[in-house]
Amino acid sequence: MNLRLPRSSQREPGGNALDYEIAQEQAAALGRLGRALEAALAAVAALSDHDRVGHESELTAGTRRRLVREAGYALWCFMVQREASGLHDQRLIFRDYRVPPEVQNCMGHLGPGDRPRRI
Repeated sequence: MNLRLPRSSQREPGGNALDYEIAQEQAAALGRLGRALEAALAAVAALSDHDRVGHESELTAGTRRRLVREAGYALWCFMVQREASGLHDQRLIFRDYRVPPEVQNCMGHLGPGDRPRRI
């Protein structure tokens, strides 16, 4: 993974230490947001598996919509951080994380009264 670093810090004395710190922070943020996305997608998948077994009456459609919206928000946060780090190919995220189309379609969408969980 190549991270784009600010050019100004490459010319300054001590810039390597700053570049290293920036790269560490970017990597930590990507890891944290990637784990949050995986957890949100797992919750959607678990609900889907639960529905297939025939337990639809126990879970409301509202729960599913909420989980999909939370996964969409986690996806949006992850993609924004990747873009800020210079990683621009979104198709890799969709493929590698197996993001369902319904989550892709609501990426970043929060409805009235929705409060995202802190990621």
